[in-house]
Amino acid sequence: MNGFGRAAALQRLGTETFDLLVVGGGITGAGVALDAAARGLRVALVERSDFASGTSSKSSKLVHGGLRYLQQKEYRLVYENLAERQRLLENAPHLVHPLPFLIPLFGRQGAANSAMARAYRTALWLYDATGGVRIGKRHQRVSKQEALEHLPTLDADLLAAAFIYYDAQADDARLTLALVRTGVLDHGVVAANHCPVADLVTENGRLAGARLADGTEIRASTVVNATGVWVDGLRSMAEGRDPEAIRPAKGVHLTLPRSLVPADIAAVLPVPADRRSIFIVPWGDRVYVGTTDTDYDGDLDDPKVFPEDVTYILAALNQFVTHKVSEADVVGTWAGLRPLVRNERSVRTADLSRRHKVVVSPTGLVTITGGKLTTYRKMAEDTVDEVGRVLGRRLVRSPTATLTLRGGEGFERFKAKGPSRLGLEAGLFEHLADRYGTEARTVAAMVTAQPVLAEPMVPGLPYLKAEALYGVRYEMARTLEDVLSRRTRALLLDREATVAAAGEVARLVAPELGWDESELHAQVETFSRRADQDREAAGLPAALPHP
Repeated sequence: MNGFGRAAALQRLGTETFDLLVVGGGITGAGVALDAAARGLRVALVERSDFASGTSSKSSKLVHGGLRYLQQKEYRLVYENLAERQRLLENAPHLVHPLPFLIPLFGRQGAANSAMARAYRTALWLYDATGGVRIGKRHQRVSKQEALEHLPTLDADLLAAAFIYYDAQADDARLTLALVRTGVLDHGVVAANHCPVADLVTENGRLAGARLADGTEIRASTVVNATGVWVDGLRSMAEGRDPEAIRPAKGVHLTLPRSLVPADIAAVLPVPADRRSIFIVPWGDRVYVGTTDTDYDGDLDDPKVFPEDVTYILAALNQFVTHKVSEADVVGTWAGLRPLVRNERSVRTADLSRRHKVVVSPTGLVTITGGKLTTYRKMAEDTVDEVGRVLGRRLVRSPTATLTLRGGEGFERFKAKGPSRLGLEAGLFEHLADRYGTEARTVAAMVTAQPVLAEPMVPGLPYLKAEALYGVRYEMARTLEDVLSRRTRALLLDREATVAAAGEVARLVAPELGWDESELHAQVETFSRRADQDREAAGLPAALPHP
């Protein structure tokens, strides 16, 4: 566990020489680092903020083939997505879980449009045939009554029938952390967060590493640019020009109490106005609803949810449910930016392909753009293949298709026998196992040693105080936001309750991070101000936490 230490990593970054430096600690960069190290390269990974702090903690948290891509005739992409979904289900069983999806069919006076029903049936058969059936179940048509059992607030006067198909769900930030930890602890990656790159280092016209903002120089034979929506910035350092390869698209999600939208499985609702769909996805005692897909030309570092985003999602939801939801019911929000590959022929970002692209600059910078959460492993494999060509080395074939991530080894056996062995009640064990896998033993040991750590970190949410300390000790959390936004997802699930608990959480982790009283208050102030700014930007009222 102690091998995942930031201080030791910083010392090594400045003294060792690497085959590869990966810049960007999101899902793609973490995947590239693991793939390269698993093939025998000496790898360093740096992230300017926190691991997964960009798009990789702000996605729809779905590992899926992309049913709508069939409409765009992206058959190969869907096949690849579904193959990667299956690999994740096998390699990270503690983090990636099958999830049924309900597709309600609506019509006038409850009569389904026959052409629409045929279109969905055809698409779902094709989805199964393309690889969806690998999850172990085929799609099925269900009655109106069965659909209402899954989501009782659907408008029965409009609802005619429905389909159910299967995909998967994952906590995106925890999946990213599992990749980083697997790379560091099992394959020798040297990784550090909160390490911004100030400049690239060149020798004889070729990249030789990078210089961090604190002056540390990292020596590496080649560099991978895996910075997501920021890739153009790093490419401009290497090429001396602005390549404009990325077209950012903003995706927004809203969190609501599950009591208001009582879905027991995910659901897909149509948005007739713009031929899109929104998801309703259960998450514990909450559901989240989204997403939008709009062009973005604002601050890449701080995308906001705006009132028009909230209006769009709530209008789409309220069109088909009887219990109308308002802005006052929204308990959490997040906005992420998709790093889509620019295509001048596409007018809408929703029509841009989710394929990825690997390019090499004349100086040897390898840049990976596009893609999505589900295909990070294939993106990483293709990127490292290109790294091998830049290095002039014949690398072994990528082993990551069958490489189990930290916490996943022996998970099913652990889950069957763990509650009695760890002395935890079933609900608590289930919560920890589905977040840490077999590494939940460490969190359980912390609770056994200090029973007070079994108390809720944020009242009304499932996270334990022990999880805050675990995030600092074993997952390189450095700030209060790291703990409350990514090591746990408290801020996304209940903004007001999390802000109210921020001071107590800061006091809990302060001794671990060496914060004095001044720094403790600064951390709480920064976190609370950011949460308030996000709420105000969205036009949401301050409200008491929902139970």
